[in-house]
Amino acid sequence: MNTTRQSRLRKPPPSTRSRVSRPSLAILLVCSASSLFAADPPNIILCMGDDHGWDEVGYNGHPHVKTPVLDEMARTALRLDHFYSAHPSCSPTRGSIITGRHPNRYGTFTPNCSIRPEEISVAQLMAKAGYACGHFGKWHLGPVKLSSPTSPGAMGFEHWLSHDNFFELNPVLSLNGAAPKRIEGESSQVIIDETIRFIQSSRERKKPFFAVVWFGSPHEPYSGLADDLALYDDLPKRYPKPLVKLTSMKTGLPTRRPLGDVLRERYAEITAMDRAIGQLRGFLTDSGLKENTIVWYCGDNGVPTSGRLVTPFRGQKGLVYDGGIRVPAVLEWPARIDKPRVSKVNTVTTDTLPTLCELVGQPLPKRPLDGISLVSLIDGKMARRPRPIHFWSYSGGPASGEPKPYIAAKLQEGTTPLVKQMAGRFTRNFRNFHHTEITDNDYHGPRAILDNRYKLVIHSRPGGKATTELFDLRNDIAEKDNLAESRPAVAKRLATELRGWQTSVLESLTGADYR
Repeated sequence: MNTTRQSRLRKPPPSTRSRVSRPSLAILLVCSASSLFAADPPNIILCMGDDHGWDEVGYNGHPHVKTPVLDEMARTALRLDHFYSAHPSCSPTRGSIITGRHPNRYGTFTPNCSIRPEEISVAQLMAKAGYACGHFGKWHLGPVKLSSPTSPGAMGFEHWLSHDNFFELNPVLSLNGAAPKRIEGESSQVIIDETIRFIQSSRERKKPFFAVVWFGSPHEPYSGLADDLALYDDLPKRYPKPLVKLTSMKTGLPTRRPLGDVLRERYAEITAMDRAIGQLRGFLTDSGLKENTIVWYCGDNGVPTSGRLVTPFRGQKGLVYDGGIRVPAVLEWPARIDKPRVSKVNTVTTDTLPTLCELVGQPLPKRPLDGISLVSLIDGKMARRPRPIHFWSYSGGPASGEPKPYIAAKLQEGTTPLVKQMAGRFTRNFRNFHHTEITDNDYHGPRAILDNRYKLVIHSRPGGKATTELFDLRNDIAEKDNLAESRPAVAKRLATELRGWQTSVLESLTGADYR
């Protein structure tokens, strides 16, 4: 609620004051404020770290990393302790937030797979609700250039300062699809500065704002400001071994370095990202916007090998065990969440679109969605998730012949440079293919189903034997004790449901949802 409106509510005209008693006036003010709030949609900011795992925040007990801002949000707002990324890698998870759908439904199987132009995005829906929509930072769902049919602009964002992939200090970014330009500064701060400018512009136009802020940190290769690095100067001596594989900042090629040296830089990036979130929150407070603004932070997948140090979970980035898909998440909205809470309800990135649609009164897209609305959880009324969450790292492919590109190759060429080489290039090209026929081979790949207690994990490859694991996550968060043989009825029930869900996903992959 803006301060001008608040002042009008606090000071009714003299004629009203002379006629209304103090108790009646108080009731009048409360009722007026309630109706005004109902008419004022919340501003919304979705923030996401890149490769930021569940354990890498102070509030989850990390022994080294310093995240005072996220710790404060976890202490004062809604802490989503059982929050999952829809996939154990970045592009697919980002697609799940944009669409509310599992990424396999539209061919975003792995990093550098684009989204499909026919997908209905959360930004398009928010724009219909009257929001100004902006994207800032890592996109990774196709090129960010203006001609791309899957750029932020094509997917409903009216303003964007974005990168095809990840970025480091002094990032090279594209503003609204124009030729990329280098911007001096710490990368998280750079995109927060642009986010603040977008918010100010939205206010001038008297529009609520929807901002998606996807940081390039702490994805490897790592770099940091001197003051942030100094916070972790003790780590190289603490962890001289092992040598871990990552990208060289000098050559863009793989190299190996001592774990302590790498962690020093990785944690410096996390601290800088945390500070940038704090500056955004400070701006919201100073501008009178904090009360009715949702700030929702999460990671996009688990910790990679180069950053793995302490975790209670099995696995890491790229795996469907909890170490690869359980991520930190906090949601702040003072107008509606006025007391701190910790939720242990299973939630996932695909829940974002349905939640925001309910909050702003937009109907859901008429196609299969994999997420649910979390509005009742935000209000403290959801104790259990009404349906399971599914995970799947697809490893199938077209039955025969060369796959037909979904988007012309020229339109899938990226423009924003990054440090890491791939196929001799310092940019990224994207891919997506038509998939018109479903075969048994399409059902393979690591996959999992998670209900309110059990998690079933299946690994299989075409022509190979499947391995099945069942875990009771209430009593075994490390996923060590396989119960598949001792509780066959549970394993069979979940496997049947997982297979049925895969069939639905594959039907979407053929393009059936667009017809």
